[in-house]
Amino acid sequence: MARKPAAKKTARKKAPAKKTAHKPKYKFILVNKRNGICNIQLNRPEFLNAMNIEMAQEIADVLVDVEQDRKIIAVILSGNERAFCAGADLGRMGSKPEDWFDMYRERFNVAPNRQLYRVLCFYTKPVISAVEGYCLGGGFETAMWGDFIVAGENAQFGLPEVRHSLIPGGGGTQNLPRLIGPALAKEMIWTGRRLKADEAKEYRIVNHVVPVGQSLKKAKEIVAEMAKNGPLGIMMSKQAINRGLDQSRFNGFLGEGDLAHMLNFSEDRAAGLKAFKEGKRANFKGQ
Repeated sequence: MARKPAAKKTARKKAPAKKTAHKPKYKFILVNKRNGICNIQLNRPEFLNAMNIEMAQEIADVLVDVEQDRKIIAVILSGNERAFCAGADLGRMGSKPEDWFDMYRERFNVAPNRQLYRVLCFYTKPVISAVEGYCLGGGFETAMWGDFIVAGENAQFGLPEVRHSLIPGGGGTQNLPRLIGPALAKEMIWTGRRLKADEAKEYRIVNHVVPVGQSLKKAKEIVAEMAKNGPLGIMMSKQAINRGLDQSRFNGFLGEGDLAHMLNFSEDRAAGLKAFKEGKRANFKGQ
């Protein structure tokens, strides 16, 4: 009896793999690292980028992460054209009497917004705030914790906390008088008055005023100039300036000398001097 030919096996088609949606690492900020810059963009546009505790924590996490990254020369904080940051999220403020002393304890080591200010206070790399639109309250305080501000023509700066029977509690009463003097700072804080970009430049609150939408571009251009120089020299000069502001000129001068002396032991200093003698550009490694 003849055997029937075996039926051909048909290959089963594999079901296409399900695409899993990429979950963003951060919920309230956008992070872009390129050309030696870490741009942290505040991203709560529906609330004018008002700062909540989650956003503060995310910004602090990124700052800590990139501080040890030698590829990152500087950090730029930005928002959008409508607002850099309109302040703290007051809608979530409030407390129960039984929590008052716990809130007192958490101010420095627990509260994310306080941790953010502390990170910025001691940060070793340049931090530039690129400001468009509203820069008010805690947003203005955050910008002032950076090293300097570049503003679009539409920027507005102010500390309106007294209107809500509050005071600037994120460094505003300390940083603003150091920028513009106590008399002008008191007037701004006591009246809650806003300054437009040109007036803020007059007061030396901002370094540059540029057309609307160009503050981030200008900040990146400044970092490109920094990139030509030694990162250790930038770091040590930032330390010398920031520390010296709260010391006598004599003690500041002594501290400057110590920091300058430390650079004698760096490879970058030797590379910089060698390049100067040879008329070349040094290749700095940050060590």
